Amino acid sequence: MNKLKQAIARVIAGTNNVVRGFSLVRGGNMSKVKQSVSNGRPSLVISLEATREGLPKEAFAIVGDPDDPETWKLPHHTKAIFRALRGRTNIEKSVDWDRMPAAVAALSRAGYRGERVQADPEDIISAARHLANHYRKADKPVPDSLGALI
Repeated sequence: MNKLKQAIARVIAGTNNVVRGFSLVRGGNMSKVKQSVSNGRPSLVISLEATREGLPKEAFAIVGDPDDPETWKLPHHTKAIFRALRGRTNIEKSVDWDRMPAAVAALSRAGYRGERVQADPEDIISAARHLANHYRKADKPVPDSLGALI
């Protein structure tokens, strides 16, 4: 992704247009370019937002490197998180309760399908607290395996 950003920066540096909003989804087939008019001149609008599984980094309980989606682990939000990040809905409404048990299991010693998430102990504890907060805010009981970590 860094090479892509550098290449785009080189292209931008060679133009007189104001660049503000190009969205590229890594690993996907969607890219969109929007043109806007500012001060009577069209300008190309560019913003690079990395995603994984169509979700932003905020949808994951563990984010190793914010610029590298391959380090993001334990997705637990739906795509409604995009609306929540723009302030159009409460982030708690975007929690994917169908995925939460898998995320919780991946943090436990037994793991999800026998495999524990590969992360530092600090990241595991932080993720456990994060997921437990979602349970509390939804007035749902915190799973015992999660409670043992926090």
